[in-house]
Amino acid sequence: MTQNPHDLARRLADRAETVCRHYLSSGRREGTYWLVGDVRNTPGRSMYVRLKDTPKGPAGKWTDAATGEHGDLLDVIRESCGLIDFKDVTDEARTFLSMPPPEPKFRQQPRQSPAPHGSPAAALRLVRMSQPIYGTLVQAYLRERGITDLRGTGSLHFHPHCYYRPDEHSPTETWPAMIAAVTDLDSKITGAHRTWLDPRRRDKAPIDTPRRAMGDLLGNAVRFGIGGEVMAAGEGIETVLSLRQVLPDMPMLAALSAAHLAAILFPDTLRRLYIVRDNDPAGDGARDTLIERANATGIEAIVISPELDDFNEDLRTLGLDALRMEARLQVAPQDVARFMALAA
Repeated sequence: MTQNPHDLARRLADRAETVCRHYLSSGRREGTYWLVGDVRNTPGRSMYVRLKDTPKGPAGKWTDAATGEHGDLLDVIRESCGLIDFKDVTDEARTFLSMPPPEPKFRQQPRQSPAPHGSPAAALRLVRMSQPIYGTLVQAYLRERGITDLRGTGSLHFHPHCYYRPDEHSPTETWPAMIAAVTDLDSKITGAHRTWLDPRRRDKAPIDTPRRAMGDLLGNAVRFGIGGEVMAAGEGIETVLSLRQVLPDMPMLAALSAAHLAAILFPDTLRRLYIVRDNDPAGDGARDTLIERANATGIEAIVISPELDDFNEDLRTLGLDALRMEARLQVAPQDVARFMALAA
């Protein structure tokens, strides 16, 4: 069986609409195109996939009008599934096409041993086993917390049966979970954060520790949007996503704890950092450390503070308009014009 990527791409193109319905489920068909927000399955209409061969081009080719990105359906599989290695992309494509695995060119290698518990490799496998969040309990959970604009949240995934074990002496349980990919500055997945959910209440699961992280976290983060000259950094996923409701185009990251927020690594392009502070002593400590580190490298640091304990509480208690005004008063005027335009 050939491993030629062009052959795989052609086979996928022959089933272009089925591929789109599976991997770009947030979109919809219009005429001979599939429209979606981007290749990472964000809702919207800026990306279009050709479903049939036409004089304008072959089936399976796509273009994102907003970013200029383009590619074929193998790229769709790679980006929507968060895959890095090309072999993983082709394996996923073969699974989708119900194709047998390729005949090995050389002697079969020994079966890969399970990834060590809690390791970066185990985190990567967990992310790959999960699915996009649109139409799932994760989307319902976030909506319950006032978070409805999910642009740029390709780092979040849904796992319907994620293992949870209270301690080494307890039996293993399974709960639905929000899985967040932790990545480094090169977009490599180094860890994962799990938030177990209660499907009946659309809230965190009624367990002792409904949030847990695994893998290599120090310096890395859950990222929303593509970093550039300006970026915001906070502790919790929901906190950061709450601020993105009024600053939807500003790249942000969630470091997952105050200690990890203080240790985030700065991209070379960063010139201004907004520190999304939580109203507690740990948040104050992270703020002070981060200001010192940013200033030492020539990065302007600006602190954004909530009225209540954190920005998600502000969003749920005070409302979207109040949160927008908070941000407008604390963000530099040029960044208000740049990043708040769509939310104004």
